[in-house]
Amino acid sequence: MDIQTKYGWQELYATALLETDWSKMDAKIQAAENSIKTRLHEFSMTHGGTLEENQAIEDALSGLNALRKDVAAWRSKQAT
Repeated sequence: MDIQTKYGWQELYATALLETDWSKMDAKIQAAENSIKTRLHEFSMTHGGTLEENQAIEDALSGLNALRKDVAAWRSKQAT
């Protein structure tokens, strides 16, 4: 799967989405979230960002949250 990236933080987001090793996903999710938080901090310094990028960030954070839940379910299943 090829994910097109328009914003710098999207590369780390794509890396998290494409990771197939469950044991590495937490770190990839955290890296993506940190990159997004950095970008949001930049927005606070420059009063915003485009509506398009803000929507992309909202979508990415939602996707990372869902992925984090999947990882938690996988870890729970491994513990049983």
